[in-house]
Amino acid sequence: MSNEIEQYNELQSEKDQRICNRLKDSINSVLTEAESKNWHGHPVWFLEGNPIVGYSKLKDSVQLLFWSGQTFEDTLKPMGKFKSAEIRYSDESEINQEDLTRWLNKSREIQWDYKNIAKRQGVLERLK
Repeated sequence: MSNEIEQYNELQSEKDQRICNRLKDSINSVLTEAESKNWHGHPVWFLEGNPIVGYSKLKDSVQLLFWSGQTFEDTLKPMGKFKSAEIRYSDESEINQEDLTRWLNKSREIQWDYKNIAKRQGVLERLK
């Protein structure tokens, strides 16, 4: 795992560090084959070059984001204009490990090909 992620977590308040460390440990234990790094300033895990899951500190919570989460047909909240979905945590006690493990397993199985979206959009534009 990236030392950058450890450094990111250490910059958070004690309460938020507990959330971030719990998320990091859970992600690493389920997505053992994933590569991790700070991407756009936040911890993100990738499978085959595609962003899968990441978290970031918001003003009042820690946001856990699944890039293909809307496709999970689960309790995550839709986020953004693509297929991402989120859940936010204000305290470590809010993390339901069973839900988190289920989402992480789904994130491995259900992936939008984000690494090639820009490339495909460029091809489509040229074909018009």
